[in-house]
Amino acid sequence: MGKIIAIANQKGGVGKTTTSVNLAASLGVLEKKVLLIDADPQANATSGLGINVEEVEAGSYQVIEHTISAREAIIKTKSPNVDLIPAHIDLVAIEIELVDKENRESMLKSAISDLAKDYDYILIDCAPSLGLLTLNALTAAHAVIIPIQCEYFALEGLGKLLNTIKSVQKIHNENLDIEGLLLTMYDSRLRLSNQVVEEVKKHFTEMVFKTIIQRNVRLSEAPSYGESIISYDAGSTGANNYLSLAQELIEKNK
Repeated sequence: MGKIIAIANQKGGVGKTTTSVNLAASLGVLEKKVLLIDADPQANATSGLGINVEEVEAGSYQVIEHTISAREAIIKTKSPNVDLIPAHIDLVAIEIELVDKENRESMLKSAISDLAKDYDYILIDCAPSLGLLTLNALTAAHAVIIPIQCEYFALEGLGKLLNTIKSVQKIHNENLDIEGLLLTMYDSRLRLSNQVVEEVKKHFTEMVFKTIIQRNVRLSEAPSYGESIISYDAGSTGANNYLSLAQELIEKNK
């Protein structure tokens, strides 16, 4: 039975999509079968895996709306062992369309529940907001990974996200766990980066992944070529970091 993990933080630019794409690719290289669901209207995870967003005809929008089955929306990617349910800008409308639907928070859950047996991991790349889309992802997931960038306002908004997770646990999904907090965009030369690492580890101890994602030029370049860091530059720091994260995740879930 596969584990469904949402990658969420309502703050933009913290490395959510970078983590979704590269963790998926790393798990794939380590011979795990992975499905990545792009649940962000910006569709960056889709383009980051080399799929032309303009050509997406069926994706997460139709899946959440239940106009097609999740299986019909799955496409193969160039990354070994990684499948994708892509996104398109039309996903932006879903929040409004779901508002008066019954069980609106569980639309994604019911759409993907029978896919878990086909994969080792299902990763959901969430939108940078705490709206209905993210709520759907958290209701469908077994666990959540929270990327936190090693910068000044790192912990701002984290309390809000943790409160949202608490209320999802209470109302919609009592089995939702926090898989871990992932420190991203770390620069060892900056005192601030080191302070943030210390602060997060002090507050959240066991909840923090041992792997820290370092700031890496190759990591920033890879999406513009429609490639994961694993296929773009397997020897880079970014690739090593995400492979290490994938191994840590596999160990944790043995």
